[in-house]
Amino acid sequence: MAHNSNNNVRYDAGQIQVLEGLKAVRLRPSMYIGSTGPRGLHHLVYEVVDNSIDEALAGFCTEIEVTLHRDQMVEVSDNGRGIPVETQPQVGRPAVEVVLTMLHAGGKFGGEGYKVSGGLHGVGVAVVNALSEWLEVEVRRDGHIYQQSYSRGKASGDLKIVGATKKTGTTIRFIPDSKIFKERKFSFDTLAQRFRELAFLCQGLKISLKDENSGKEVEYQFEGGIVEFVRHLNKNKDTLFDPPIHFVRERSDAICEISLQYNSGYTENILTYANNIHTQEGGTHETGFKSALTRAINEYARKIGTLKENDPTYSGDDVREGLVAVVSVKLTEPQFEGQTKTRLGNTDIRGFVDSMASEEIGLFLAENPAIAKRIIDKVVAASRAREAARRARELTRRKNALEVSSLPGKLADCTERNPEHSELFIVEGDSAGGSAKQGRDRAFQAILPLRGKILNVEKARLDRILANAEIRAIITALGTGITDEFDLDKARYHKVIIMTDADVDGAHIRTLILTFFYRYMPKLIEAGYVYIAQPPLYLIRKGQTMDYVYDDHKLEEALQRIGRGNIAIQRFKGLGEMNADQLWETTMDPQTRTLLQVTIEDALEANTIFTTLMGDKVQPRREFIEENARLVRHLDV
Repeated sequence: MAHNSNNNVRYDAGQIQVLEGLKAVRLRPSMYIGSTGPRGLHHLVYEVVDNSIDEALAGFCTEIEVTLHRDQMVEVSDNGRGIPVETQPQVGRPAVEVVLTMLHAGGKFGGEGYKVSGGLHGVGVAVVNALSEWLEVEVRRDGHIYQQSYSRGKASGDLKIVGATKKTGTTIRFIPDSKIFKERKFSFDTLAQRFRELAFLCQGLKISLKDENSGKEVEYQFEGGIVEFVRHLNKNKDTLFDPPIHFVRERSDAICEISLQYNSGYTENILTYANNIHTQEGGTHETGFKSALTRAINEYARKIGTLKENDPTYSGDDVREGLVAVVSVKLTEPQFEGQTKTRLGNTDIRGFVDSMASEEIGLFLAENPAIAKRIIDKVVAASRAREAARRARELTRRKNALEVSSLPGKLADCTERNPEHSELFIVEGDSAGGSAKQGRDRAFQAILPLRGKILNVEKARLDRILANAEIRAIITALGTGITDEFDLDKARYHKVIIMTDADVDGAHIRTLILTFFYRYMPKLIEAGYVYIAQPPLYLIRKGQTMDYVYDDHKLEEALQRIGRGNIAIQRFKGLGEMNADQLWETTMDPQTRTLLQVTIEDALEANTIFTTLMGDKVQPRREFIEENARLVRHLDV
């Protein structure tokens, strides 16, 4: 992080520009914070924290404390310079009041107050104020403590001096408006994950989070910045070298920082950020980095003779196999594009990132021949495997083109042809598959039984994955293709339901299937098409009444409710033990079943869990299971 040692940089009322008022925000809150659901609620906290982050980026803030109080109140406190309090010349009100009551008023506009700043829309704390039933700001500056309260965006009184202090900084306390947000419960884990990410991206900055409701507390501070971020992403993997490669370069309107490290696995994980916003859809900085890496590795391979004169160059996929990288750019005027405004569009950034990364990676390879050889060996192996995978893919494709009945033989398809009304049950084992085929509603429910455990894709290359009969059956049945060729519009079912036994083996098979979807068809999960069936564990019979129970806790409750008498309890060891009627009634009938929808709320966390559970290292897996076993009733990923 570029700390600004010049403490004389002007940050006063003159830098606060006013662009427009706040009325529209309460009218259309989703336009400003994305939604009025949980995502928008958490966005309020991020907007306030972003202000403190801007102070940190400018070199004036080293600590941010976030507290979730009881009664839905959130407090964000920093040790920055404090929002200016002098009268703002255009409006004739204190600058802090202008910042909190006028949209687009702040030191981010006009380029004098801050060189670079976070925040996606630049809407700032005024939006938080507009959507809070109560907000209080406290500024420590010039030896005084200033305070002002607001209600739904309007000042409740004037800015007052309430005390003296030698400290500087800003504290904002707010309660989200119950008229806007139906649910006002903050998720500690969601906030903690975002703050950990911010602490990685702002080297040395300390961010703490405390929840008075649950007593949970975390504190993040990473002196290694994004180098530690890359290590964190690789923590359960075997890396090819350590420490990760790291370089940073600055020009008048932008800073670019990159860290990368290879592991022995087969998936790439590149996280890109612009002004601390995770650019999920990539953009010009990611394109620049990828082309630089491909070029630098190909040039080096030619120089040392691994690539002969007439050999084709390695592809981007080859050079990124097993790569973990974090690319962070900070720029004065970011332009965000794309469906969710998370793709960076600044065209000149591509050249800046490309030339710096190309030089730095080339230099690193030249100066570290032993590490360079490990990387090149991995690229060569990836290239060979990709060629084998291409042939396997072509074979699958040719089969599909030639045979009308190219669907897997074991698939019992449904008669419905509209994917929106069609369901595919992926079922473990032939006996369960038999019950499911008999019990289903064949009009809209298709059944694909799998024999045994599918391949663990976390430990295999694409060529081996495509050679696996069970995985091929899933790919063909779904019809979407995989990786780059994936096309959601070709999905033959809009509900893909994983139905496995409720035991440890069933949970393992379910995790294997989910890992495959997560690595090779993530858009299927993102579209909300993937579900997990919830078969019962017990059947309780008393006379003519039958009760299905889904876990041990519910069994105790049911037995207390039923009371004494002649009670028979049957435990289902697997789906195959249920007859077709029972399976339909408990697990497949849309009127009575329970389905869990699989979401990728946090790709970073999902990536860590899949690596922990399915990767090569035994110790982290054992620790994860020991830590979480006591929390598990329904084992769910």
